[in-house]
Amino acid sequence: MHFVIMGCGRVGSTLARMLSSHGHDVAIIDADASAFRRLGTSFEGQTVTGMGFDRDTLIAAGIKGAYAFAAVSSGDNSNILAARVARETFGVEHVAARIYDPQRAAVYQRLGIPTVATVKWTADQMIQRLLPSGAMPELTDPSGKIVIAEVPLAEQWIGHPLADVEARTGARVAYVTRLGQGELPRPDMVVQQGDLVHLALMRDDLARVERLCDLPPMVH
Repeated sequence: MHFVIMGCGRVGSTLARMLSSHGHDVAIIDADASAFRRLGTSFEGQTVTGMGFDRDTLIAAGIKGAYAFAAVSSGDNSNILAARVARETFGVEHVAARIYDPQRAAVYQRLGIPTVATVKWTADQMIQRLLPSGAMPELTDPSGKIVIAEVPLAEQWIGHPLADVEARTGARVAYVTRLGQGELPRPDMVVQQGDLVHLALMRDDLARVERLCDLPPMVH
């Protein structure tokens, strides 16, 4: 799969190397060409000098064929602008933006852009929001058999009841993060844009549930 990253600081360079080491094609954008030195000599991906929210720059980085886009530059406004261009102009479904001001998270969530705040950032968390098999257990019972994990839903789930997710997967919705706030599931609750759905399930069933959630819901 092809990934485009904006920002070649410590976060972006680490993310680029991790994705590349997993066998993915990676293009990384930065306005400062000297920033690419952080990638090291073993990095085999593409480097593009320019502004990450500029359409021509994004096209040069292969955004039209990208599976996912990560905006991890040093500017909140640039990150969210680039993420919106990637999603709204080029139709990239999997996007994530790093932010420095956690109070803005709710605003960005309303725009349907998953965000990762600096205070809790790790490359693993960013990958969790980009890769199709990126769900990672957040809580595990003492036996290690049962987990609660944030499992990404395909965009077509928007507007469908959470009960349909449970019926499709056999998992249970533990809670939903909506506009930056956790909410317990209600019988009439439907999936909204920007929702992060956390499922309780058997650890051995995680891969199967991920695959089902990455598919559109079945039409009744």
